Amino acid sequence: MKKLLAPALLLAAVALYQLAGGTTPTALAPAARADNAAIVRAIEARAEDVWVEGEAEVAKLLPDDTKGSQHQRFIVRLASGHSLLIAHNIDLAPRVSPLHVGDTISFRGEYVWNTKGGVVHWTHHDPKGRREGGWIRREGQLFE
Repeated sequence: MKKLLAPALLLAAVALYQLAGGTTPTALAPAARADNAAIVRAIEARAEDVWVEGEAEVAKLLPDDTKGSQHQRFIVRLASGHSLLIAHNIDLAPRVSPLHVGDTISFRGEYVWNTKGGVVHWTHHDPKGRREGGWIRREGQLFE
């Protein structure tokens, strides 16, 4: 009975956290990473400042944005056919490397709509520790 108490309490805490408007911690919801439905809804709603998690295939590598904070940039394609720009701050997080067209990545970041499909940024830790940050995962390696 005692062996079941700790997991039950953890699940109850996660459920209460979600009911209060929080998000499920990534480690407890691996299936959510591959669910792009929230991203598709954000694209269709032309949403801004929406935290999303998803999985996509790298469609195109772009030159780094070196104006201001440096960002590694690349285009990903969701299974739905939608394209997104990933803008990964390499002043705050390690570069996703190696990275090739055709690679599958999973990611968490803040989505902002634009006419080309949108941008996902904040794919790094929060340097001030005020909120949960984002990340990119490629072949089991986490870049945050």
